Amino acid sequence: MRGVRVVMIGGTSHTGKSTVAGALADRLGFEHRSTDLLARHPGRPWRTPEREVPPHVAEHYATLAVDELIDSVLAHYERLWPRIEELVRTHATGPGLVLEGSALWPERVATLDVPHTAAVWLTADEDVVRARIRRAGRYDAATREERFLMDKFLARSVRYQSLMVEAVDRLGLARVDVGKDRPVSEVADAVLAQAS
Repeated sequence: MRGVRVVMIGGTSHTGKSTVAGALADRLGFEHRSTDLLARHPGRPWRTPEREVPPHVAEHYATLAVDELIDSVLAHYERLWPRIEELVRTHATGPGLVLEGSALWPERVATLDVPHTAAVWLTADEDVVRARIRRAGRYDAATREERFLMDKFLARSVRYQSLMVEAVDRLGLARVDVGKDRPVSEVADAVLAQAS
């Protein structure tokens, strides 16, 4: 990690990006940011104790096919890229940053010509992603309509990961599998090893 000032952690939803990035930032004494805070795509289509699913989010997942959902999120990430690049450039010569988010698309990151940066993508088996999404959305207690939206979100997340892994491998970039019950500290160690 000598000289690295920005560590980028990409991956699909529910692979543990935020948790690992937070642990890594604490370990390194860096700031931790999520690309979601720069501009959020429709978001997760399930209710939580703090929020209901907004009608536009429900409509987004209910009406679009999986490939259309992928096109929509990738277009959003492309529009977001200049803000991500500016953030990376600012921190590459300033205070350290662990930046995480699905918006860290491999082909964009690979063209980033900024010194003192490293990038790693987290991956997880489809069963792990499914279990995490269903647990977060309280799938067992959800209505049929809520389950339908969660299943569309899951399908989009799995398809996103498939495309992401293909790009990461084709470009020779680093990735770490989070496993089923792999401790956060162990995943953080693996990310550090890949980023070095």
